[in-house]
Parts: sequence; C-alpha cells; structure tokens
Amino acid sequence: MHATTTIETLSPGDPGYDETRRIWNGAIDRRPSLIVRARNADDVRWAVLHARDRDLEIAVRGGGHSAAGHSVTDGGLMIDLSPMKHVDVDPVTRRARVEPGVLLGELDRATQEHGLAVPAGTVSHTGVAGLTLGGGIGWLMRKHGLTIDNLLEVEIVTAEGDVVRANADEEPELFWGVRGAGPNLGVVTSFEFQLHPVGPLVAGGPLLFPFEQAAEVLARLHAVQGELHSELGLAAVLLTVPPAPTFPPELHGRRMLAIVPAWAGDLEHVDRALAPIRALGEPVLDGFGPIPWLALQSMLDQTAPHGLHQRNFAEHLDSLGTDAVDGLLAGFDEVTHPMAHVALTLLGGAVEQVAPTATAFPHRDGAWVAWTIGMWRPEEDPEPHERWIASMRDALRPHAAGGVYVNAIGADEPNARVRAAFGPNWARLLQLKRAWDPENVFRLNANIDPDSEAL
Repeated sequence: MHATTTIETLSPGDPGYDETRRIWNGAIDRRPSLIVRARNADDVRWAVLHARDRDLEIAVRGGGHSAAGHSVTDGGLMIDLSPMKHVDVDPVTRRARVEPGVLLGELDRATQEHGLAVPAGTVSHTGVAGLTLGGGIGWLMRKHGLTIDNLLEVEIVTAEGDVVRANADEEPELFWGVRGAGPNLGVVTSFEFQLHPVGPLVAGGPLLFPFEQAAEVLARLHAVQGELHSELGLAAVLLTVPPAPTFPPELHGRRMLAIVPAWAGDLEHVDRALAPIRALGEPVLDGFGPIPWLALQSMLDQTAPHGLHQRNFAEHLDSLGTDAVDGLLAGFDEVTHPMAHVALTLLGGAVEQVAPTATAFPHRDGAWVAWTIGMWRPEEDPEPHERWIASMRDALRPHAAGGVYVNAIGADEPNARVRAAFGPNWARLLQLKRAWDPENVFRLNANIDPDSEAL
C-alpha cells in the first residue's frame, strides 16, 4: 500500500505482484508497471485517469481467464478487479447484483442458496465479467438465453473516468453495446442479472464413445438435431480421457468422443428429452444422470487447468455435415497433447429467439460453436502444438458459417476476424466506440479501432 493514496497498488518487486499478474493462460508472461487492486468504482476511475495521464496501456483483469492474454499488459497499468467479490441476491425479484471479480462458481454458490441461477458458462473458475461482456455461452443458454440476454443493468467506468449506469432506459445504446462488446466501452464495476429457478438437482454428464465411432455418432447427431428439445443443452467434445477417478482406468489415455447433454427442466421429462441422444449408439461409459447444478457447472474444470500454455480458436458451423466432421476428426487424430480438445457447443433454443441486432452479439442462428483448444506444458516446445492448432483451423474454416465467438478471438488475429465476430452490428458498434472511447483507451480486447472503416 503506497502512503500517498488509499488506492492499493502493486509494483514490480512488491509482495503479491507476481501472483496477481499471472493469469489462467500460462503462455502469457507480462509485467505491468503498476497494478491497481480495485475495490470499488472510485478505485477503477482513479486507475483509468492515472493511466491516461501517463499514457499507459490499460489491461482489465476480472477472473484472469482471457485466453488471448487481454487481462495483463507489458509495461502498462493492470486494473485488477479480483478484490470486488460481492454478490447480492434478491430471491423475491429473482435478481442478483454482482461485482466484476466474482467467478462463476462463486456466483452459482450464492444463487443456489435460493434455488436460482444465472445462465453462464461451463467452467466454474471463469470470471463472470469477461464471460458476460463477450456474450456468455453455457449449459442453460438453450433454455434461458445467453448470459447477456439475462443482463438487466451495468455500472461502467468510461474512458473519461465517468461512472455511468446503463440499462434499457438509461444510456440504452451503451447498454446495447456492452452486451457483446463490453470491454471496448469501459470497465464494468457492477452487473445486475435476471435469475431463473434451477436445481439444486439437474441432469447431465458425458456419454463416451470410442474415437473410431465418432464419425458415425456425429452423423446420427446431425440427423436428429432438429428433434432435440429446445431446452436441452448439448456439447460434443473430442478429448483424450484423463487419468481421473471418474473414468475407468481402461479408458485413461484413449481418444474419445463425449456427448454431454444438460437438462435443467422437470426431471420427470428428462427421458423424453434425451431420447434422440440415447439413439446415437451404445456408449462405453454412460455418465448421464441426476447431478447437483453446482457439480454440473464444475464438471469440466479439469479440462481447463490454470498454468498450462494454450492457444485456441473458434468457428461457427452451420451443421455437422460429413465434410466438416471428416476434417475435424482427421485433424484431431493428430492431436499433440492429452489436454488439447475440441468442444462443439449447440446454439439454438432461446439463443436464436433474440434478434441478431438486439444486442451487440449477432451470431445466434449458427448451429454450433466449434472451439479448438490447444494446451501444452511450459517446458514443452510450442511449435508442434501451434502447428496442430493451425491444421485444425485449416480443416474447419472452409465449413465455417462466417461468424466467430468474440471470447475466442486470439490476440494475433486480424481485424477482419473482429468484424466477423460482430457481423451486421459492426458499423453501429464503430459509432458507439467513437462516441465513448474515441482515443481507444480500452484496446486490449477484441478491439473495435475507432479509426477503422465502417464497411
């Protein structure tokens, strides 16, 4: 703590500096000149103005889960929001006010005390802030929409250092842009969410099929996709079975296809909803069944450990047609690390009931988000793993629907990919960026450069 201010700051060499600057992706090793440990909106405001006065690049860390490394800067100022952990749940109005340092698991534990949940994510140590501001894909989205579709209001610190409330009535245009392009427009210091009755018991879990059967199973899934219940969450994951006690030893180290349904409706109806999935084939492991919501939300945590080096990319696929699946499987057959995996997440349901221009997040009609995640240990040579990622990209891109999930955009991807993420909303977002951040103060993100062309 520096004597000249009540703001808690960390500089290189201070106790806690190295721990704070480290983020989820171990490949990112950057050293800010100053870290501000924010505890409220006034602290954030001070940090923004301090950085602007000294022409320092600003990075904003919520949960520190940015795969692209946007949470930390080299030589600039990091605003660390992780001390801001308060969650206030109103079970009567079914609303929650959430600070930006909260992780999904922390939010879930607070809301589940009242049998409620925010539709958000699949890994419990993801930050609520970053996930929300890029859209928010998760198990509940086909039933209750994306996380942004359940966002009612934000408090945001702007590039000018103003603390602004934005919702459907106050600053509605800013609120529109925050829902999908939020990091471009300021630092959100408070979220208000609509809650839904969920759990405490839901149904979910993986059905594991041998990799050799993956083409056949995915072809059947493609055929029955239109029959799936609109509220059934679903992912298909190509993975190497980890040596975890949840899996039989004879499956450890084997490449498999996991079909992972999630049902948060009436458990009396789960068998009917799951019938098309049961018809896909006979799994070698059937892990689907009643499960606490908190357990379902943390089930995939082991696929995303802190500290590994990683690189990823995502594409929207219209369907799991034969050519796309053949390319996907041929690529995964050459996977270079047992932690690397490909997750296909089904959109639709409540997601596509919202118009593409209703929020800044436009790609609601693509059938699948195909997310390739390469991982390797710090001591390993990254080159073969990066080559594998590139080969997967080459295999999938010819079958892509043209969109991309903004939270999966890498730091080194071209501006055209950012435009693709925002699609028909690009010109409107560009005007919004020019109005609220004309100097591009907030640029460590999937950046909408205010000097870009509208078309």
